[in-house]
Amino acid sequence: MSTASVVSGLSRLRGRAPGVLLALTALATAAAIAEPAAKAPTSRAAAPVDCPGRWDDSLYPPWQHGANNDAVDRGLEFTVPEADVLADFHGDPAEPLLVLYVGGNYFFAMAPLVQTFETRHPQYRGRLYWETIPPGLLVRQIRAGGRVTVGNMTWTVKPDVYLAGLEAVKTQIAAGLLAEPAVPYVTNTLTIMVPRDNPAHVAGLADLGKAGIRLAMPDPEFEGVARQIRASLEKAGGAALVEAVYGTKVRDGTTRLTRIHHRQTPLWLMQCRAEAGVTWRSEAVFQEQIGHPIAHVDIPEADNSVGVYAGALVRGAAHVKAAREWFDFIRSPGLAIFERYGFKPYVGATH
Repeated sequence: MSTASVVSGLSRLRGRAPGVLLALTALATAAAIAEPAAKAPTSRAAAPVDCPGRWDDSLYPPWQHGANNDAVDRGLEFTVPEADVLADFHGDPAEPLLVLYVGGNYFFAMAPLVQTFETRHPQYRGRLYWETIPPGLLVRQIRAGGRVTVGNMTWTVKPDVYLAGLEAVKTQIAAGLLAEPAVPYVTNTLTIMVPRDNPAHVAGLADLGKAGIRLAMPDPEFEGVARQIRASLEKAGGAALVEAVYGTKVRDGTTRLTRIHHRQTPLWLMQCRAEAGVTWRSEAVFQEQIGHPIAHVDIPEADNSVGVYAGALVRGAAHVKAAREWFDFIRSPGLAIFERYGFKPYVGATH
């Protein structure tokens, strides 16, 4: 119904039933608001009407439906996708027997890893607590005494183990935050994550510098993977490509920086807020495995970067024996679980 037709009806009904007049007045207001939106020109940057992220709650994290919650007694179950979710904090923080601060790049592997570990070490069943936020933020939390605030909730759980990239682990050993040795266990490579139909037709890293392609990219301030991504961009297109992706496009808004890319990048792609983003390959594999409308574009070996995952004891850890058992586990039986998502065993010498 157009604004004109509603106004015409109003003029004919003046002096008649006030209820009818009130209803038509409301319709006229609604029509006046709706018409400009219907006639507004569409642009490439506008999300399509049928973008699934606008209506399908299953696209919002957490994506494992409670499988990665180690608590045996869960009490009241209260998770509201998009509104009340703690996707990267797992288990019961009260009196855990092992606390893991895990760089978020393999949050999806933690549920089967913990379940298998507890099968082998039943004394820890239901008593692990772990976090999967970016490594740089985990360091800040360690320096804050294990205290963290999410929304309106603040709690404290001091870590026993810090797990991140090998260089990040070595840096924190040198800083005195962690104890030697660094323990490497698996490697990973980068990929370009895209929506399943790849609407921007991204074929490689060089395409990410194009002005019209909207990107979700990890913020170097928070996420260690940005270092490897910058190195790969430079291999593929030199300093000019790095500047285009992390300079020009950040300033003009076509690169949006994430604070927690393993959650934000796939979500923004599914919400049509971005058309590509560089992530670890395992993260794209996971999204594809669970049936989300996500795909990936391989990066050639010559342009790619390899990440080595490692861990170390946090100085002053309360559960040293359990921590050492965890390291033994992820370097041997746990490797088969990592390989489900495309990780490869680390074959170099222990540092």
